Amino acid sequence: MSPLIQDIVLLTVPTGMAAGAGAAAVHYRRRAVERLGSIRQLETRVRDCEKRVAARDEEAQHLAGHRLPALISALSRGVGGSHRDAGPLHPQLAETLTGAAYRAVLEQVSALASEASGRAEGAASAAVQAVVRSLQSLINEQQVAVTALQDLQSDEKTLAITIPIDHASSQLARRAQIVGILTGMWPGRRRPDTPLLETIRGGVSRIRDYPRVEITGEPTAYVAGRVVEPVVLAAAELLDNAARHSEPGTKVYVWYLEAHNGISIVIEDAGIGMAPEERERAARLLSGQDPVRITELRTPPRFGFQAIGQLAARYGFAVSVEQQSVHGGVRAVLHLPRALLAAAPAPAPAPAHASRSVPEPAAGHASDSLPTGHSYPVAEDGLPMRRRGQGSRLPAAAPATSLPQPGAGRGLAAFMRGTSSARTPSTDQEQTP
Repeated sequence: MSPLIQDIVLLTVPTGMAAGAGAAAVHYRRRAVERLGSIRQLETRVRDCEKRVAARDEEAQHLAGHRLPALISALSRGVGGSHRDAGPLHPQLAETLTGAAYRAVLEQVSALASEASGRAEGAASAAVQAVVRSLQSLINEQQVAVTALQDLQSDEKTLAITIPIDHASSQLARRAQIVGILTGMWPGRRRPDTPLLETIRGGVSRIRDYPRVEITGEPTAYVAGRVVEPVVLAAAELLDNAARHSEPGTKVYVWYLEAHNGISIVIEDAGIGMAPEERERAARLLSGQDPVRITELRTPPRFGFQAIGQLAARYGFAVSVEQQSVHGGVRAVLHLPRALLAAAPAPAPAPAHASRSVPEPAAGHASDSLPTGHSYPVAEDGLPMRRRGQGSRLPAAAPATSLPQPGAGRGLAAFMRGTSSARTPSTDQEQTP
């Protein structure tokens, strides 16, 4: 019924009935308005609930698609703290039961992932250590056999065969030591206090391109025995890196810088250099602050800087490659503080019998066969004693050989002095002074 018809009806009825009908109409109209308000409130609440449900759905998708992957990625990089969590998509849900539940899920995943990563790292380290120990044992046996062969046969042909074998063994031993250091093994060699020059020569002897290394200066400092082997390994890795990243025909220069707080060994090459980001990464690795995880090494793995950083942090010296060399390559600096240097040992007194002269041999005496131009110690009975390895072992009728080039023996002498330290059996336990 239209409003016009309703008005007509109200005009035709008696006045009392019109008043009652008007009151009823007002009542029902008020009720309708109240119900309309309730409906609108319900509609608003439904829309709010739908928004909350949609926000929770989006938060669940954000958890699965972003927060969990970010957590796993951060754990794989070894990042801790707040960097592990990417945060909620809707901040208003952070303090709700939903936010608390999602945080609990992330914490459980983090704990499980850390536990699994720790087990994997422990198993990998144990396997690598077992392999390194077996390799070191075989390398030591090979070096002992090579040394025995050199003692028995020191002619040129034998040396030409055994010296490359010995050199390759020393490089293999160094690589095994470096890998072992990354798993927490100690270098395992206790040396006496050694001149710094001989220590660096020991590092030179353990790289492939040792003839390219040119050492300038003769420092008088001594390296404390407990850090001789770590310094040798660190210097060898730096020298090997300099040689491998520069042209084969170029030199690798080594010189020394005396400082108030110690002495620095400077290694320069004329190679391709390093980009700024590479220098930053190298500085972080050489600091030794980041833990090394075998299961997280790059492919192909790069052991050198990481092992040097672990040695530097463990023994107290510092290594940096933050500067560019004057030749455009890399300048590496290995700094030894005063605490790692030792005083030069006092000269040993000469033995009392050393001043005794060799008696003049009589005609036909057995000593006539001794080579001339050599001095020999004298035994208690007055007869000269031969030193092991002295004297010519070639037969008298051996054919003459061409003379070596001037200065050719210096490299061989340095190599032999350096490799003599590599023939000592090593263990994985650090020896204290």
